[in-house]
Order: sequence, then structure tokens, then C-alpha cells
Amino acid sequence: MRIAIIGGGPAGLYFAILMKRDRPESRITVVERNRADDTFGFGVVFSDQTLATFERADEPSYRAITDAFAYWDDIEIVRTPLDGATTSHRIGGNGFCGCSRRTLLLLLQGRARELGVELLFQQEATPEDFPDADLIVAADGINSPIREGNRDHFAPEVDLRPNRFAWMGSTRPFDAFTFFFKERPEGIFVAHCYQYQRGASTWVMETDPATFARAGLDGMGEDESARFLEGVFAEELDGHRLITNRSLWRRFPMLRCRRWSRDNVVLLGDAKATAHFSIGSGTKLAMEDAIHLHAAFRQGGSVADCLARFEGARREEVEKTQHAADVSLVWFEHVRRFWHMPPSRFSFGVMTRSKAITWENLQLRAPEFVEEQRRLFEDEARTVGFPAKDGAPPMFQPLRLRGMTVPNRIVVSPMCQYSAEGGVPGDWHLMHYGARATGGAGLLFTEMTCVSADARITPGCTGLWNDAQESGWRRIVDFVHAHSDTRIALQLGHAGQKGATKLMWEGMDRPLDAGAWPIVSASAVPYFPESQVPREATRADMDRIRDEFVAAAVRGARAGFDMLELHCAHGYLLASFLSPLTNRRGDEYGGSLENRLRFPLEVFRALRAAWPADRPMSVRISATDWAEGGITDDDSLAIARAFAAEGCDLLDVSTGQTVADSTPHYGRMYQVPWADMIRNEAKVATMCVGSITSADQVNTILAAGRADLVALARPHLVDPSFTLRAAAKYGVRDVTCPPQYRWGNEALLRNAGREEADLLELRRKARPKRHAPSNGTAAFARAAE
Repeated sequence: MRIAIIGGGPAGLYFAILMKRDRPESRITVVERNRADDTFGFGVVFSDQTLATFERADEPSYRAITDAFAYWDDIEIVRTPLDGATTSHRIGGNGFCGCSRRTLLLLLQGRARELGVELLFQQEATPEDFPDADLIVAADGINSPIREGNRDHFAPEVDLRPNRFAWMGSTRPFDAFTFFFKERPEGIFVAHCYQYQRGASTWVMETDPATFARAGLDGMGEDESARFLEGVFAEELDGHRLITNRSLWRRFPMLRCRRWSRDNVVLLGDAKATAHFSIGSGTKLAMEDAIHLHAAFRQGGSVADCLARFEGARREEVEKTQHAADVSLVWFEHVRRFWHMPPSRFSFGVMTRSKAITWENLQLRAPEFVEEQRRLFEDEARTVGFPAKDGAPPMFQPLRLRGMTVPNRIVVSPMCQYSAEGGVPGDWHLMHYGARATGGAGLLFTEMTCVSADARITPGCTGLWNDAQESGWRRIVDFVHAHSDTRIALQLGHAGQKGATKLMWEGMDRPLDAGAWPIVSASAVPYFPESQVPREATRADMDRIRDEFVAAAVRGARAGFDMLELHCAHGYLLASFLSPLTNRRGDEYGGSLENRLRFPLEVFRALRAAWPADRPMSVRISATDWAEGGITDDDSLAIARAFAAEGCDLLDVSTGQTVADSTPHYGRMYQVPWADMIRNEAKVATMCVGSITSADQVNTILAAGRADLVALARPHLVDPSFTLRAAAKYGVRDVTCPPQYRWGNEALLRNAGREEADLLELRRKARPKRHAPSNGTAAFARAAE
């Protein structure tokens, strides 16, 4: 093959090494615009897991890299508030190494030359310069001229994030990857620091735009800003100076490309995708790109086949890494949100911010740190008068809302069953709710229960507008109370524009072919183009609907429900008033957020007056519409505060389903950031929901202070005893289990201890090995001496 690589960074050099090693007859040329020893920036960092990947890919270059790296095992989080009361948390078991970027490039250049790769420096190049090339690799960086020259094809999307950052260096030594969080009158400054060789450390400085402006950094040059930051981090620098090397303040560009290749040209590294420096993955992504591109060619086939194989196999992993990096960078953008937290919880949030590290993961590597979080959660519960459980993890600590105490933090999320006859919950519902209550969950929500026949989503929806329905629900509530400690909440709603539709498994949200009833909404906007067009609700409609909600709530109180939730999410009637995408009214119920809130608040206010004062109420909202022009974060905070001011005890924070053309970004715990935002900025208790699947995730969310309750839907569909299984896993013995099932639960508790010990041992064995230098000398000790 004839291969031309434009860009001599880690991605291009590493791909050249792997291809030349396995195809020595190939002619491979790397062209770099800078000199061989030019580099901008300071150090690079890799995890043990990444080093293991490099070891499998190319042993000689791996060995050269690890011999030159500084190695450390700990992450240290140092937090200094305005009063100067510095706290520090050190978490071990992480396994990182750092190296000068210049050294890395020189090592890779040396390995490439050794194999016979042609290296050309201080030259510009374009694909047209290589008409005979079988493959052209565009590894020309984040500002890739090759990508930009073909924008219509590669379709790059760039999200320029608000925080400002600058790469600097220092001679200050470190024995851990260190985060400094420093509060000043101007705001909070963050330094991401690590040593990469003897007498040299990287300092990535970061701050939010308001702090940046207040500090006057926008008017400072490179040297002046370094001197200013020496004042900010004077204690942390410990007499050392900051060093600059094109240390310009920038905003991080989150880059994604719809396509990675065109004909025989392929984008590699930062040319195709970026990952924020807070998880140290830029160079990792670039070199792993090279490994996967090489693997695609090893399998054979035409260049087109290999490039298609590369993108098909690699894209998902890149997008996962980008997602973790995106979540991490957003955490740093909102660091002020978490500043009020106890120092250990703040540090736990730093460690778990990207979702890659969890409660159990930290328990494996830093058990003392996790125990500190468990004690903090338990002590907080006891301080506010909850009957805290000694030794239990966060998910098994109780929560009190008004006069209702929830025995644990696990919630069975509202899940429509579409199985009612005439709105009456029947045997299926008794089985469904009864099984999940006896499975140990702390709180159980009904499906959206409709306040009138024309408020239904489908003909199979439950209701609460007549005596038969009230009797059916009382039967279920009585069963739950008689056979478990689970509390049960009634969710009331009105379908609005999404009414008169088919059962979910026959066509979710699609209009009925026959038997439809008239529907109303905030505005005459159909959900799908072929959906029934709703009538815009009149004031008379609003009066009737408000009174129907109140009548249903009164029935719910008589039936014995412990809690009431008002459904204001997912594009249903009350949600259609809140979102500007579905509310196009020109009267006092449309336009401004204050106006859009008017009717939902009116309904809530009437419900609060009718619902018993000692029983709590919650509201479910869609905190984002996942669509341009929809509800903003500021809107969600204002909505939460407005309901809280009227007596709402809990915000059930969901997202989306407002408009049919929304584009949600699904992933693990993908809706948790909005529950986190509302809890820590609006200061309202929250319940999070959405792709939460494990007890480990539940504990991580609660311990980090991101929500007060955690709702799980699909896990409970297939495992009604999710909570009992989790209790056995953590050795919690006081979750109520019906006597009929006691023998099974005791066996579960016995076996779970052994199984958990075996799993822990497997995890220890599966941890990436430490990648000490081949000469046996501890790399960090050598670097820091």
C-alpha cells in the first residue's frame, strides 16, 4: 500500500507504526507542518487501562512510553472556600501515568523511523499532493483543513462550551493527579494538575465566563494572566512559578462528525472528534483510533471496506467516551452548584461526575472514602429526624415527606399498563402493584390515572372518576398496606393532545382508527401530522378539568393513597401549557413562562387545598423538550420554584416526549443532570428517573447529592423484587418481606454474601495491571526525586 498521513501527532504516528510493522512493504509517509520537536502544551496522561491497550498493540513503543512516564495511583481533590478552610480528599486505586507531550512525540517518531516510516517536517500537505496514495489519513488536528474543505460531506458539528481554559505548566512536583478548587472574590478557579516528568507538571486552568470577566482575564496577555493565576494559586504552587507555552484562553469545542471518511480519505483523532481534558482522553482517543483503523485493515478487503469497518466498529466507543467527557465538562461548568455541599460529598461528586466511576467501583479502590460517604448520608438522615439505619448504604436510608416516611429510596416508576376495562384497575393491576410492593420498594407510583373518560391516553388507561374505579384502587391500596411497608402514590393526569390513541403495543401515540373521543390541549397543535387536532382549551374547559382533578384527588384520598402526584410532563395537557412548543396561545395562558404556568399552578393549588395536609404532593415535569425553542434550564428552575412555593414537596424530573420530532440523547442515567440541577439550585427535593438500572447507580446518585429518590421502571418490570435483591447484595436485613416469601429471602441473603465476595475478587483480578517502567524503578519516584 501507499499511505499518506497528514499530521504528525500521536494518532498519525501510531497508525504509521502499526501499519509499517505489519506491512513492511508499504510505503508510508507522515507529513507534519511543525518541526519534529515542536509541541504546544505540556504533558499527556493515560490510565492503566489505556496502557494495557497500548501494550497489546505494540510492545516496543509501549515499553518506551512507560519507561519515560511518571506513574501515580492517587487522585487528590483540594477545595478551598473563601474563608480559607481548605479540605483535601485523596482517593487511591486509580492508576495513571503522565509524560511530556514532546517526549511522547519523539518516542513515537523514533519507533516509526526504526520501522522505515518516512517522516517529513515543516511541510504543508493536502490530499491532492498524493495522487498515488491508496489511503490518506487526515490526522491534522481539531482545526483540520481537510475536514473543513469537505464540510458538506463530513458534516462537523461544534458546540463551543462556555468555560474558559488555558494550558500552563510549572516545576511544582506532584505525587497524585490533583484537582485544586479555589474560591476567590471573583469566583471559583479550578486547576487540573499532574506531574509528567521530573521538575515539570501540567496545570490546566479553568473557570466560568462570569468569573473570567470579573477577574479581567479577558483583557490580559499570556504572561499577565499567568502572574494573576500565580496569585490565585499561591499556596498551591508553593513558591513555584507558572510556565506558559501558547497558553491562550480558549473555550472547549465539542466536535462530532456525521461521517469519518470520503473515498480514500479518513479522519483520525481530533480531526473527527474531541473529548474534554477533564477526563484526559484526547490523546487516548487519538491513539486508540489508530489501533482500530489498523485492525480494520488487518481484516482485509478494499480500502472502502476497511474504512466502513473502522467507522462501524469504532463510532460507538468514541461516542461513549465523548458522552462521558461531555458529562464531566458540564459538571465543571456548574461547579458553583455543588459548592455548598460537605467537602467529602463534593469530592465524591468529582470522582463520579462522568458516570464511569460509581459507588461500587470506588468501594473496590477506596473503601474508606466510600465508608465516609455512607456515614455522612446516615448522619444527615439522623440529623433531620429520619429513623436512620446503621451501616446501610444510601439507598436503604429512609426519607420523610410531610407525614409520610418512605422506608428506602427506591421507587417503582409510574408505568402505564393499558390494561383497564372502562378505566377500572383489575386483577392485572392488583398483581402488578402487589408484586412490586412486596418486592420491597420504598415508594410505588400508579400509572397515569386519568381524571375523566376524555382525559385518557388510550381506551386501556385507568381512571378515577367513578365509584367502580375508586373501589378498584382501594382494593390495590389496601393490599399494598396490608402486605408491605411500601408507600403508594397516585399519579393523576390528563392526556391532552396525546389522547384518543392506540395501546402502546399497537402504535404508541398513534391515533385510534375508530372510537376516538374529542381532545383538548393548550393550543390546536396535533402531536403527529396525522393525529387528531385538539381543540384549544377554553376557560370553561379549564374550570371543568380543574374540578375533575380535584374530584379524582378526593377519591384518591378516600382510597387511602399516601401521596399524590400531578402529571405535568411528556406533552400531556398540563405539560402542553408549560412548553412554548405546544402553547401558542395569545391570551393570559400563553407567551411568557409566568402565563404558561398559570393554569398548571391553578390545578396544583386546587389539589393541594383538597388533598390532606399531612400527605405529600409531587409534580412530574419534563425539564427539557429535547427540541430547539423548548423549555430551557432556567425555565425548569422557575417551574420547580413555582410549584414548591405552592406546597409541592418533590419534583419528579423527567424529560421530553413533548413533540414528536424531539431528539433525546439517551444513555445511562441520562435525565439525572436535571434532577441534580433542580435539587441543588432550586433547593427542591427531587426524584430522578431514566435508564437507571442498578443498585450501584442508585447509591452513586444519592451519595453525590443528585436526587433524593431514585425511580426505576424497566428493571422493575422484569424483577419485582429488585429491592430485596439489592438488600441481600449489601447485607441489609430489615427490608420488609412477606412471611410467605421469608424462606426465599433468607436464602437470598445467605447466598448473596458469598456471591458478592466472589464478584469482588473477580473485579480485583480484572483490574488493569500497574504499568511500572521496565527497569523496575518506580517512575514517579524517579520523576519526583
